[in-house]
Amino acid sequence: MAGSTFEATTENFQEQVIDSSIPVLVDFWAEWCQPCKAIAPIVEQIAFEKGDVLRVGKLDADQNYELVTQYGVRGIPTLILFKNGEDVHRITGFKPKDKILQELSEHVSLG
Repeated sequence: MAGSTFEATTENFQEQVIDSSIPVLVDFWAEWCQPCKAIAPIVEQIAFEKGDVLRVGKLDADQNYELVTQYGVRGIPTLILFKNGEDVHRITGFKPKDKILQELSEHVSLG
C-alpha cells in the first residue's frame, strides 16, 4: 500500500513517530533550504513506493525548533530513521535516492 508524507510537528511527534508500529523516516527541512528542495521529490517517492513498510514525515525545522534541538540536528536536510521509537540512522545533506534506500535497507526491509 503506497503512502504519502505526513507533517510531523512537536504536537504529534510522540504519536506519529515515536509510538509508530512501523519505522518512520523524518525529513528535517526548511523552506529557505535549497538542498531540502532538491531532496523533497526523492522523499515523496520513497513515501509513495515504500509506504507499506515505512512511514515518511516532513518536519519544518523552523516551526519545530524544540525537536531540532532535542535530536541534535545541526544541518538540513537531515533524514532520521526512527525504529521502535529510537533514532537508528541519520542521513545529512543531499544524497541520490539509491544511496538513501541503500542506507535505509540496513535497518528496514524495503523489499
